[in-house]
Amino acid sequence: MSSPAPPFPKPVLFGVFVLSGISALIYQMVWQRALLLIYGSNVESVAMVVAAFLMGLGIGSLAGGWVSKQPQAPLVILFGLAELLVGAYGLVSLRLFDWAGQTAGNVGTLATGLLAFALVFVPTLLMGGTLPLLVAHQVRATKNVGEAVGWLYFVNTLGAALGAWLAATWVLAALGLHGAVVLAACVNGTAAAIILSTAARNRLRA
Repeated sequence: MSSPAPPFPKPVLFGVFVLSGISALIYQMVWQRALLLIYGSNVESVAMVVAAFLMGLGIGSLAGGWVSKQPQAPLVILFGLAELLVGAYGLVSLRLFDWAGQTAGNVGTLATGLLAFALVFVPTLLMGGTLPLLVAHQVRATKNVGEAVGWLYFVNTLGAALGAWLAATWVLAALGLHGAVVLAACVNGTAAAIILSTAARNRLRA
């Protein structure tokens, strides 16, 4: 039986999860604004878009938790791939939203909600799965559940708050919707590169 992978240095984990939280909230604000520009800003549309985003995160968290229980699952690699896939989707997301809006035309509230859910489900599923994956990796390595869950959840939430603040005060105004998703995608790529390169170095040392 192979020995468990060594734990990541806390500065690496904390930095990666701050970046992950920042990108997630930039996406949320950009995608919400873009979808509302297409489908309208009435109360029903706002509720549907927000609910779709949160549902994707919740289901993604459940899926990530299930994957993290598989003994042979390459958790770190899966985390890096999830970050890369979210970034790739982010780069094409606004064009996809525009295409969907032009194709669907004027639809009812229920259809709007279902379409919004479909447009954000895959990336939010991946976002929701990232926290359980790295938490499980640290738990395997350190055998300390409380520390792994508490600190990683804290820094991820901190990153989300920072991302919301940056998007509201600077990113959207300075870069626009397209520039904001490009920035968020670059943040995803940086997080993936950091975690995968650290995992590779740990493997060489093991």
